[in-house]
Amino acid sequence: MLRVARRIGGRPHEGRLIAGTLVLPCALGGSGITRRKCEGDGATPAGRWRLLYFYLRAPFPLRLPWRRTRPGDLWCDDPRSFLYNKPLHGPSRLGHEEMWRRDALYDAVGVLGYNLRPRVRGHGSAIFFHIATDDLSPTAGCVALRPRDMARLLPRLGRKVALLIGSR
Repeated sequence: MLRVARRIGGRPHEGRLIAGTLVLPCALGGSGITRRKCEGDGATPAGRWRLLYFYLRAPFPLRLPWRRTRPGDLWCDDPRSFLYNKPLHGPSRLGHEEMWRRDALYDAVGVLGYNLRPRVRGHGSAIFFHIATDDLSPTAGCVALRPRDMARLLPRLGRKVALLIGSR
């Protein structure tokens, strides 16, 4: 179990990820952590969310299921679509998140089990565990670690790992 908490006295997007004795600074949504997630609110959803699988730009030793990210891989964030909060392959006219990016933020993307079964349109989509900027800028609602911290953590993750978001 990985615990994710907001840093006491910090800005809403400043958090810490606790994995046993390893404590790493992390970036959260710009609006902090919420128990009432809505599409586009910039908040990270509180709760216990399984880390289901990863998209990886390049192979990495990992005990979790993963697939290679390809150009055209998208994630639908369009609440009007029946494909809402599901992966798809583009191009697409639907609102979406591009999984193949020019920057390194999605070089390793863990898909969290938030709002997948059942999916509720408008309750938030594309909630990922991914690479952060070096200055830990706010995410759109995801949990993100600096590249070196993600590289330290990934080999330690087991198949049934979950993130407990909103713990102290």
